[in-house]
Amino acid sequence: MRITVLTGSPKGETSVTMQYVRYMQREFPHHDLDIVHVAQRLGKIEGDEGTFRDVIDRVRSSDGVLWAFPLYVYLVHANYKRFIELIWERGVQDAFEGKYTATLSTSIHFFDHTAHDYVHAICDDLGMRYTGAFSAEMQDLLDEEGRASLTSFAEDFFRAIETQRPAPRRYGPMTGRDFDYAPGPISHPVDGGGKKVVVLTDATPDQANLTRMVERFRAAFSHSQAQEIEVINLHHLDIKGGCRGCLHCGYDYRCVYAGRDGYIDFYDAKLKLADVLVFAGAIRDRYLSSMWKLFFDRSFFNTHTPSLVGKQFGFIISGPLSQVPNLRQILQAYVEWQQSNLVGFVTDEFGDSADLDGLLQSLAERLVRFADSGYVQPATFLGVGGMKIFRDDIWGRLRVVFRADHRAYKRMGIYDFPQRDLKVRIMNGVLAPLLSVPWIRKAFTARIKEGMLQSYQRVLRAP
Repeated sequence: MRITVLTGSPKGETSVTMQYVRYMQREFPHHDLDIVHVAQRLGKIEGDEGTFRDVIDRVRSSDGVLWAFPLYVYLVHANYKRFIELIWERGVQDAFEGKYTATLSTSIHFFDHTAHDYVHAICDDLGMRYTGAFSAEMQDLLDEEGRASLTSFAEDFFRAIETQRPAPRRYGPMTGRDFDYAPGPISHPVDGGGKKVVVLTDATPDQANLTRMVERFRAAFSHSQAQEIEVINLHHLDIKGGCRGCLHCGYDYRCVYAGRDGYIDFYDAKLKLADVLVFAGAIRDRYLSSMWKLFFDRSFFNTHTPSLVGKQFGFIISGPLSQVPNLRQILQAYVEWQQSNLVGFVTDEFGDSADLDGLLQSLAERLVRFADSGYVQPATFLGVGGMKIFRDDIWGRLRVVFRADHRAYKRMGIYDFPQRDLKVRIMNGVLAPLLSVPWIRKAFTARIKEGMLQSYQRVLRAP
């Protein structure tokens, strides 16, 4: 059978992901894997109608589609995202409808689930028959067990096509509402207190609600302060291209684009120096726009080091955010990993114009208040778990490439390995053998609840 493989790495043949695809080719030579380097050739695919039509014709004539991609900042690469947008823009959804499909990714398992969930949802929106996902740790192919697992995944994908196996749909279609936001007057302007507030948006002229929400947020401040709030449109930035995955930045955060466009200067001068950051965008398929994805991808010149520590974050979203929990999780995880404070989301999916006025006013007030106090709420698993993955891999096998991260992690105290806690090691070394004695274990268990609270009670009794 013939499978169209749509690859999502800007490195094309030299990507780790492609090695997994090549292994599938080797193990299943009787199947034709037709490889299209979508992310690497996005410029040609988007700019030349004939090239785009050739890709779509190859999909249309195939028995199945394999989406193969590396992880880029919680999702797929911006070029891959842009290709997905083109499917709807150019009305070729029918080429994908009814096709059996699966996803294959390579990563270090940092939010690989959000990338797979995104592509799975896209497949459901296209009416495809999704059979499963294979999320490989980058080095799994070097291990016999990893190769066997990949083989089983491929066999199951091919068998699903051969047997026309039923495929359940996981994601329902998104539904929006016909609502024109009409901002009302400001009754109690927010005192910005001299805080530097930067709003990033990708609003286009046809996105009236998003534009009005951004302006209403800005107008929430006193007139003189509102003029000082910077509203920056991503479309106006000097960005020459997307992240190349070259890892040039690993040693000292120096991007291959340094001196060639304005992105790094913008990031350092505007975002790193801000007290409050508001990201404003409209939902596009199951994410924001590919322009927003380009912004996030290019921020990887900071590699795995949090670069916006202590900022106050707000999000203004046009569209049905409640129907895309994956996007909300990605944005929350991004803020938590940055060691910043997520103040809230405002969307135009519920309520009337007055409700939206109140939400935007409240967001402005809380952003400034928390900036004044320096409040950063404790991270959830999204931030804690994600950082532990980076911590362990930067300490280990990635240290040679990402020297800048290693130096930063030592300086920032991110290398907080629990096994280094001498007090806990001594306690475990003493108590573990003692608790093997039945009468000691019984006495210990009887007092464990009270014992767990002793430290907290000392805090509560303190003046």
